[in-house]
Order: sequence, then structure tokens, then C-alpha cells
Amino acid sequence: MAKFVLAGRADCPYYAKAELLADYLQKNLPDFRIHKITQHPDVWEEWLKELCKKNKWSHKNSPIIWRELLDRGGKGLLLGGYNEFLEHAQLYYGVTSSMTTELMKTVAQENLGAHIEKELEKEALKGLINPLQVWITSASSPACYNLIPILTSGEVFGPHMEISINLFDNKQAEEKLTSLVKEAQDLASPFLQSVSVCTQAEDAFRQAHVIIFLDDHVDKEVYSLEDCIRSKATLCHLYGSLIEKNAHDSVRIIVGGKTFVNLKTSLLMRYAPNFAHNIIAVALGVEGKAKAALARKLKTTPSCIKDVIIWGNISGNNYVDLRKAKVYRYESAVWGPPHYSRPVLSLIFDSEWVNREFVESLKKFTATGRRFGGILAAHSIATTLKYWYHGSPPGEIVSLGVLSEGQFGIPEGIVFSMPVKFENGTWVVLTDLEDIEISEQIMTRMTSDLIQEKLVALGELINFQPYQSENLI
Repeated sequence: MAKFVLAGRADCPYYAKAELLADYLQKNLPDFRIHKITQHPDVWEEWLKELCKKNKWSHKNSPIIWRELLDRGGKGLLLGGYNEFLEHAQLYYGVTSSMTTELMKTVAQENLGAHIEKELEKEALKGLINPLQVWITSASSPACYNLIPILTSGEVFGPHMEISINLFDNKQAEEKLTSLVKEAQDLASPFLQSVSVCTQAEDAFRQAHVIIFLDDHVDKEVYSLEDCIRSKATLCHLYGSLIEKNAHDSVRIIVGGKTFVNLKTSLLMRYAPNFAHNIIAVALGVEGKAKAALARKLKTTPSCIKDVIIWGNISGNNYVDLRKAKVYRYESAVWGPPHYSRPVLSLIFDSEWVNREFVESLKKFTATGRRFGGILAAHSIATTLKYWYHGSPPGEIVSLGVLSEGQFGIPEGIVFSMPVKFENGTWVVLTDLEDIEISEQIMTRMTSDLIQEKLVALGELINFQPYQSENLI
């Protein structure tokens, strides 16, 4: 049995010619076997160098051909390049190659395309071999219960990615988490490889690719707002150190919930500085409430409302901006194709409702968290993750809490909800939007609490003074 190995740069014409000759020999000679290896042009030279170093060969061009000594073991016997292989085929088998130069080039390009496609398939299959490690904190909360079926549906991370879910909570929640594990397994999802429970802090976030922070439990009585704020710093300091120690280098961290969302995101950035660029806060819950209120007023469905912008403190003083908001498929005297839209503000003639009732209802929602149940929290987190991995709908504005770099006149260094789009596995702040200037009064209202929260949490301010304003807008 003669077994040869043919290796080459994927776009090499001489590899293509040698491959055709080798295929012919394998088809017509019962004792001739060929194994083919292609490498991308970008890595070929390094790969060849390592191969020759390992086998103590001297060869510098593509392709390289050697014979495996199946009957004797040990390293292969170097034959050489294309010319040496052609001479070998002529001498031992009486066969030569008649491939034209033009055909060589064509086949070489086809080989490169096939190689790239094969590499992409291998990347997709990695998720089936090495599942995505997803960690959820405060996992005994209702939001987690509603989040698991969405995460295991294949919609969030894609149809080629299996996940392992790790439920992290305190020891008192262990029984509830064990029950949750069984329910998750009962889903029999093809995308869920495993579910596990973690109640030991030192083991949290090991090799985490995704960490979802839900509202934390209050284990002891909190006597003041300042005590509550300072407790967030203690917890985020612990979580931040665990992320730095245990998480995967590419971890993505998403903070959801209904209390101190911006603050917790900011503190995690402080205490896990190596991952600060990959920590975001979910604002789609507030955005969803605003769209639902507008849809009820317009007698349409919330999914028809687009481009509502949430500025500022996601779980506190914020500004719901309708200046870019549009409604699609609106039933009126004027109709258009599916992509036709109309400005929301041009269809609501009740300015008192917009400036008072609408704003007041959302203000109460963010201040109290009422009706921010598990379903809304789970859906908001899952949708944000889906956009992060696969991109947001083209042309659509998404609200997201990110670290300010001074965009739109927002003070630097605070986490602030602002308009973004997701693409290529990251987000881009939409600084090129026109006519969205924010007045000084509104900006002060939004930033005052955020700045104070951070100072209190870090012990640089003793008393928190909530911003008071007569203007609800």
C-alpha cells in the first residue's frame, strides 16, 4: 500500500495540478492512496515551517508531498514538490498530467473557496462540540424562569450553537434551582447541552462566554437608600473580581432588571476593567413599555412602533424621546407598502397626553418597577443578546446602556442609555442622528442621580439627594 500526503496553499495552481494527478492515480491504482491537506494562504508559510521543523525536512514551496511509511512506522519520507511528484508518477506508474495553466488557475480558486467554506463549517460545528457557557445570576428569580426557554430555543445564539446554562444563586435557593434544572431538561431542547447549579461564589463564572446579571436579592434589612446603593458596590466588587479571575477572555456581560441597572453596570466596569468594553445595560424593557403605551393610544400593535429612544437612567430618571419614532402598517386614509411609515408625533394630536399622562406613567414604571415582571425582563435581555450576536434590524434604532465617552453632551464616565445599532458582534452609538439635541434641563435631570449614585456607592458622597423637577418631560 502506497499512501501519499499532498499538502498545499489553498489557492496554489500547482497544488491543483498535483491534486488532479493524485485523484487519477487513486481511482485507477488499487494500492495507491492519497490524503489531501489545504491551508489558507495567510497561514501556509507558518504551517509549512512547523511541519518541516518537526520532520527535519527542507522545503519552501507549495505543494509539499510525502509518503507515509505505513509498514515501518516513524516519520514520513519527503518526496518534494509538484515536479518531484510528477517524475515519481511517470517513473513508477507511467502517468503524467496534461492540465493547462488556465485550468490550473481556475481549479486553484475553486480550492480556495472550498477551503474557506470548510473552515466556516468547522467554526459553526465548534458550538456543538464546545458549548457556549451561559451564566445567570440570581437564578431563582422569575426572570430566569422565563429566560431559559428563550435561550434554549436557538433564536438567541443561532441554530448551530449549543449552550450550557449555569444557574448561580445563594445556598438558600439551591432547592429551587434544582427544580429549575429538571424543568429545563424537560424541554428536551437540541440546543441545550447541560444545566448546572452553582452556589459557591469562588466557582462562579468559570469559562463564562455570557453572563446575565438579574436583580440581586436583598439578604438583610436595608435601612436607607444610601445603604442600598453601597450594597451594590460590595456585590459588584465581588462579581468583578470573579469575572477577572474565572471568565473566558471573550465574555459578554449583560445587566438587566429593574433596580440600579446603570449603577451596577458602571460598577462592574470598574471592578472588571479588562472586560469593561463588553459590559452593557438592557434598556429594551422601558422601550417596550413606551411602545405598548403608544400602540394603545394609536390603536395599533406595539411591534409596529419603531425608533423610540430611551435616554439616561434605565431604572430611574430617563427621557423617552419620540422625535424619531415611527409607526408602520397604520390604518388610516393614507396607506403605503410594508416599509412605509409615519412619524408617531404627527398622529397623536393630544399633546397633553404625550407631555403628561404618557411621561408620568413611564416615570412611575421606572421608579417602582411595577409590571416589570419576569416575561418582560427575560424578553428584553434575550432580544438584546440576539442583536449582540446577530445584529439589530437594519435601519432600526435600539436603546442601550453603555459607558459615555461624551457623545451628545453626556458627561464622560457614566453608564447612560442612548441610541445604538448592533452589527458585526458589537454596537455602534448613532452619533450621526439629526435633530436629537437634548436640552440642558433634561440632561441635568438625567445625569444628576447617576452621578450621585456612583459617588455614594464608592463612599465619596454620604447623602443621596434625588433630583427634583416640576417638568415631567
